[in-house]
Amino acid sequence: MKENIYSDFYQEEGKRVDYKAIFFEYLLYWPVIVGVLVCFIVGAYIYLRYCEPVYSVSSTVLIKQADHSKSGSSAFASSIQDFGSFSVANDFENELEILQSYTLIKKVVTTLGLYIDYAEDGGFGYDPVMYQTSPIQVWMAPEEADRLPSALQIQMECLPQGKVNAALHYQIGKETCSLEKSFDKLPAVFITPVGTLNLSWRTDSVSKRLNSPLFLSATIESPSVAADKYKMHLTAEPVGDFTSIVKLTCEDVSVRRGVDFLRMLVTQYNNEANEDKNQVATRTAQFIDERIRIINAELGSTESELAEYKQRAGLTDLSADAQLALQESSEYDKQRAENTNQLRLIAFLRSYIDDPKNRYEVIPANVGLADGALVNVIAQYNELLVERKRLLRSSNENNPMLINLDASIAVTRNTVLTTVENVEKGLQITRNSLDLQAGKYQSRINRAPQQERELISITRQQEIKANLYLMLLQKREENAITLAATANNGRIIEEPRRSGLVAPNTLNIYLVAFVLGLFFPIMGIYLVRLLQFKIESRMDVERITNVSVIGDVPLVDKVKTDSVVIKENENGLMEEVFRNVRTNIQYMLQEGQKVILFTSTVQGEGKSFNAANLAVSFAFMDRRTVVVGMDIRKPKLNHIFGLSGKLPGMTQFLASPSSVDLLSLCQPTAVSPNLYVLPSGAVPPNPTELVARKSLEQAIDLLKQHFDYVILDTAPIGMVTDTRLIARVADLSVYVCRAGYTHKNDFELINELEQENKLPNLCVLINGIDMSKRKNGYYYSYGKYSKYGYGKKYGYGYGNEK
Repeated sequence: MKENIYSDFYQEEGKRVDYKAIFFEYLLYWPVIVGVLVCFIVGAYIYLRYCEPVYSVSSTVLIKQADHSKSGSSAFASSIQDFGSFSVANDFENELEILQSYTLIKKVVTTLGLYIDYAEDGGFGYDPVMYQTSPIQVWMAPEEADRLPSALQIQMECLPQGKVNAALHYQIGKETCSLEKSFDKLPAVFITPVGTLNLSWRTDSVSKRLNSPLFLSATIESPSVAADKYKMHLTAEPVGDFTSIVKLTCEDVSVRRGVDFLRMLVTQYNNEANEDKNQVATRTAQFIDERIRIINAELGSTESELAEYKQRAGLTDLSADAQLALQESSEYDKQRAENTNQLRLIAFLRSYIDDPKNRYEVIPANVGLADGALVNVIAQYNELLVERKRLLRSSNENNPMLINLDASIAVTRNTVLTTVENVEKGLQITRNSLDLQAGKYQSRINRAPQQERELISITRQQEIKANLYLMLLQKREENAITLAATANNGRIIEEPRRSGLVAPNTLNIYLVAFVLGLFFPIMGIYLVRLLQFKIESRMDVERITNVSVIGDVPLVDKVKTDSVVIKENENGLMEEVFRNVRTNIQYMLQEGQKVILFTSTVQGEGKSFNAANLAVSFAFMDRRTVVVGMDIRKPKLNHIFGLSGKLPGMTQFLASPSSVDLLSLCQPTAVSPNLYVLPSGAVPPNPTELVARKSLEQAIDLLKQHFDYVILDTAPIGMVTDTRLIARVADLSVYVCRAGYTHKNDFELINELEQENKLPNLCVLINGIDMSKRKNGYYYSYGKYSKYGYGKKYGYGYGNEK
């Protein structure tokens, strides 16, 4: 990774990024990018094919709020709230919680059988849900389903003749259990270790309509688990801040099932609300029925006694005086009877309230109590108890609101007891007064015949009980009307219907697939290029160094890497390349500068090949050019120009400049009469010390006098120090690097040489560009050589060697 950081470390700040070049560079990999993109698009299509669509079903429901302005409990609760005892919760918020409660949803799931799902084999794609359309109906009791260790998977094959093959799969811990059974006809019972299943045709004619085998599957899970799933996909939100209308939304793969779920949810909600409202009326009806049964028995016995007495005594009429006295006495007796009835009702209420079993049960209210204050207090107490039961459904007894409500119930209970006691005392006082008044008329009645007195007494008891019986019948009818007139708490405003597709979002999935299909290949190409530790093109070089690049030399045939590849009066690719390099070098040389030094980091980067061909290019310009072999350790020039390796050369002159004629050592070439080669000569034992002598300056000065250009082929600067010593006589330094060969971290040395000015007028020549590789199509993209049309002649091969 150290080699990869140079692409950023050596980049000059503020250097303009060539986005066009980057675009064309990545465009060369279009088959890979298109291939990966197609794979992602196909993957998205397959995903959508197997992804079951989920729909959103919504409905709006009006939650009716109680009119507390007409209720006495409102003022009472408000007064207690003002004293800070408790706070009354927002009724609408409570109803929202009840609508989303787990208990209510489980009732819906159990009622509709939503814990059993059916699906048909979809082949290539998802298995479509068969809600209310499955030809086979599978049933397991909710109680048994709640005890299942895991979900039951039932695979069924329905044959045209009516036979059904069923395979059952379930898990106990980590162990998978299976059970298979065939049924010749349905209905049938499938007894399993985890429960009993009932299989039946949804209609009797279904089996007759099957023309081919039908593959179905049914999944049975615990109603509790199913309720949790539906609770998770159900939302209830108010449509506004100042309204009691709630929007119910559920998500399901079946629109019809979602519609049925919302409808049943509202129905169950209304049923529970009505049960809460009718608690007082139900308790009152039970009390009235019990009293009617008792009074009916008493009335029957009284009427029988009257009939027997008249028959036995033969009574037909009474005297006017006795009748008048009896009427007055009878009036007071009626009042005494009514007073007695009230006392008995009060005694019953006291015993009912004192019973510990009725601690949090509503008190029968509409039973004929004459005292209005007591009736109002009982009504207030009953409303608080009903509210407490409703809160217990969605919370626990530690709820602060429930604790405050219990305090209010205790206060109201004491008020009820006090009121009952006061009413009872008042009735006792009234009874004493009536007894006193009745005594006045009793003396008059005592004077009447004994038979007549007995007859009147019996008649009076019969009338009292008859009136009481009629009153109870009337109260029972009134209570029945109250039960029948109970209105639903929630009303559906908008029927449940499909409101949109939740998943999958086809456009988004294809868009994501398209983005990822482009991102991954481009990122992969970027990472591959980032991990390349060798240069590949001019762009790589320009990223890691600020040294000028004077040219790019394409790869040539290996047979020609040790020879001159350009010809005179030809316009091939290599000729144009070296003409371009020659022109750039001429621009960099100042007037009077002639010495050009060629070097590289290591051996094999092609410095000798490029030095020789550049010299030939200068010679074709009718410029006298000499190539000097300054790589005196491993000379290569003799081989390139076909000269003998035993010829004397530069080393002889450097060792003894006074006794050797330097110009006589320059060998003419067959390539051009303007081109000469000065061999390196015999390999000395001390090359570094030899090139450090002043005789090198003498040799170069002499050559500059007789030649237009002097090209020095030196040793690799990254391996030996000879080139640094030779650089003192050079005017321009050409640093040769080779594509696919030179390491990027080698440019650390190049940048160091440029920053410390250890090589004069330094520039870079890129060698061995393989034009056949797609990554190097960059050169064609900018039209550097395509106009010549000779790329095929030299564009393929192995590599340039030194």
